Amino acid sequence: MTTVVCKFGGTSVADVERINAVAETLMKHRADGEDVVVVVSAMGKSTDALVEMAAEINPKGSARESDVLLSTGEQITIALLSMALEQRGQPARSYTGAQIPIVTDSRHGSARIKDINPDKMRADLDAGRVVVAAGFQGVDEQGNITTLGRGGSDTTAVALAAALKADECRIYTDVDGVYTADPRIVPDARRLDRITVEEMLEFASLGAKVLMTRSVEFAGRYQIPIRVLSSFEPGPGTLITFEEDDTVEQPSVSGITHDLDDAKITIRAVPDKTGIAHAIFGAVSDADFNVDMIVQNIGDDGMTDLTFTVRRAEMEATLALLEPIISELGAASISGDEHIAKISAVGVGMRSHTGIAATMFEALSAENINIQMISTSEIKISVVVEDKYAELAVRALHRAFRLDEA
Repeated sequence: MTTVVCKFGGTSVADVERINAVAETLMKHRADGEDVVVVVSAMGKSTDALVEMAAEINPKGSARESDVLLSTGEQITIALLSMALEQRGQPARSYTGAQIPIVTDSRHGSARIKDINPDKMRADLDAGRVVVAAGFQGVDEQGNITTLGRGGSDTTAVALAAALKADECRIYTDVDGVYTADPRIVPDARRLDRITVEEMLEFASLGAKVLMTRSVEFAGRYQIPIRVLSSFEPGPGTLITFEEDDTVEQPSVSGITHDLDDAKITIRAVPDKTGIAHAIFGAVSDADFNVDMIVQNIGDDGMTDLTFTVRRAEMEATLALLEPIISELGAASISGDEHIAKISAVGVGMRSHTGIAATMFEALSAENINIQMISTSEIKISVVVEDKYAELAVRALHRAFRLDEA
């Protein structure tokens, strides 16, 4: 039989009505002859409510106890969904992360999966049961409950699919697939029938909110096809595959993404000599701040300017960290700018098409949008622009690459 892993997020299981709707969807999968493992998140905003209560009781509570608390939300959902399935005559069995078990390291709040034993799940599937697993959580080798951090339920789903060698991992969410751009900004954006894992990794890291990067990395590593589907409307969704489309006329660009969560840091007149970059970026790395784009200008009189981006929430901390360092290095100044947006064009077709950068820069120039930074890879081009031009830039590039055309 075909084995599928289905994941439903918080909005999909927000109340009893929606949990019953999820049960009906799973019954259809069973009627199609599929073995089903389902991974669920906590109901609606219940995790946020738990975080607020913890902060009210003890703002400096331990990370271990925070994981114990936050993992309870999923436990409620798995029990209710199992009951909904049983009420429909479908045998089901719920599992917390510790019961499976999903073994992780001991980094509370951002644990990494080390091992999954699929034996219990496989025995249940062989017995005709639906396995209902809690997302977002696991257990370390000392028996402590851990949580996987942001996007943890998606990661759980793909990891279980890999452990079970499932045929497909289906991520049910509040959108019906991956689009050529954010439909809220570009009304004529199209849903993509398929996209490669490589492209989806770029989409996820460049601002698309459909899937988190960790889950896509897992899918690529273990070659698990992912399908993004709507919890609320029937449809084929978007297939994320590790196999590239062999269509002769493959589009050069698959989509346009935007990210408003970055900030730009500029260090002016820093001595242009060996070891300077390591002194700056080594300190940033040691603080676990994520650096993305980096531009270094050719200097005059032995001095150079250095500009890079970090997450907007980390800008002030990065500035505070680097101020004494750049003073010691003899740099003239350091400054931050939160008012930027990163706009990216992504597509595996870039490998075989020329003129992508020229088209991109021409389209932005026609809208009088100044480019502050440029970064490229084999399948993407990213630019930094002033954030007030973000939506205009996305629409202009979507039009320039004719992504509205089927």
